[in-house]
Amino acid sequence: MRQSQLFTKTRREAPKDETAKNADLLIRAGYIQKMQAGVYSFLPLGLRVIEKIKDIIREEMNAVGGQEVSLASLQEKKLWDTTGRWDDRVVDNWFKTKLANDTEVGLAFTHEEPLTYLMRDHVRSFRDLPTYVYQFQTKFRNEKRAKSGILRGREFLMKDLYSFSKTVDEHDAFYEKMKQAYVSIFKKAGIGDRTYLTFASGGSFAPFSHEFQMLTDAGEDIIYIDEEKQIAVNEEVNNAEVLATLSFDASKLKQAKAVEVGNIFSLGTKFSEPLELLYQDETGGNLPVIMGSYGIGVPRLMGAIVEALSDEKGIVWPKSVSPFAVHLILVGSSEEGKKRAEDAYLKLNEAGIEVLFDDRATTRAGEKFADADLIGIPVQAVVGDKNETIEVKERTVSANGTEAAKNMNIDELIAYIKS
Repeated sequence: MRQSQLFTKTRREAPKDETAKNADLLIRAGYIQKMQAGVYSFLPLGLRVIEKIKDIIREEMNAVGGQEVSLASLQEKKLWDTTGRWDDRVVDNWFKTKLANDTEVGLAFTHEEPLTYLMRDHVRSFRDLPTYVYQFQTKFRNEKRAKSGILRGREFLMKDLYSFSKTVDEHDAFYEKMKQAYVSIFKKAGIGDRTYLTFASGGSFAPFSHEFQMLTDAGEDIIYIDEEKQIAVNEEVNNAEVLATLSFDASKLKQAKAVEVGNIFSLGTKFSEPLELLYQDETGGNLPVIMGSYGIGVPRLMGAIVEALSDEKGIVWPKSVSPFAVHLILVGSSEEGKKRAEDAYLKLNEAGIEVLFDDRATTRAGEKFADADLIGIPVQAVVGDKNETIEVKERTVSANGTEAAKNMNIDELIAYIKS
């Protein structure tokens, strides 16, 4: 992509009503645009990051046997009445509307009910289980407070996987696989070293659910970390009984603010029984399917990465989710320099390397460097008038913002990026 052709532009200031660091940086760097509180549009750079995050998640979901689907957003009242979750006193963040024929419908905030109902046509025998179904789908939640940028949206993309198992033991084995899959996702996304498996309230069918909490001052949750075990407990379940159950020593726990970047729940038969998702076992008896749900908010993960990996100059993307692998920056105006930059751009493309080329003719060098630091692509490659080599710098979260520069020719740069 040539930066001169990119319709989004960097800006010096975010909207005055935007207080979250993640949204401030993403808006100023041209990744997202705020439409209203809790509602953001993703621009070309932002969508590239979203797709990179989806690729990481999809790889892990496929590895545990997940099958991808796309379910409807419009929800029928009767289905949710069956489980009692249409009532606003039970779920207080529905978006509801009416069709032209006056039929009341809702915009899905989750998909346990519709997928459980759908699976009745596909699960009849023990031979049909276990099965694991996931999607990337827009969810709608009528949040009372939407002031954390893309960490808490009213409209957002979620990866939600649902497991359908014959027995509790079969469910528990898969549940443990999903814990490890989530650990791998957050490691690949660049925040594994600051993300903790966290025990949280479990509801009716398990003593605990599990959250994955990333440390950040922007977090809305308080967790208590056991550094030796590398796990934590949410403040909501931090009591003597729980700590004893988990063999935690209260005196060793460290309090921290964190944001939830993923969660997993054992659902038991909470949805399969009222919606009559049954299977016939080996003896011919009918039993309810054992279920679990596993969620990751994709924009929330993107926002969490920005909260964790940024400095006073801008964003510092992990290479795994960066919109481009390298930011090629032309400085100066000589014909020789322009030709070297164009040749480098073509060779990077030919090598299959994703490159953003700052070829803007009327933008000063200082402004280009400031934009590059704000945009946060982890490798910056500068082509100038005088030096026949390319000055290569790594964008890092540090006092200086970049590591010491290295001079390379184009073949060395290609090998460096690919390594």
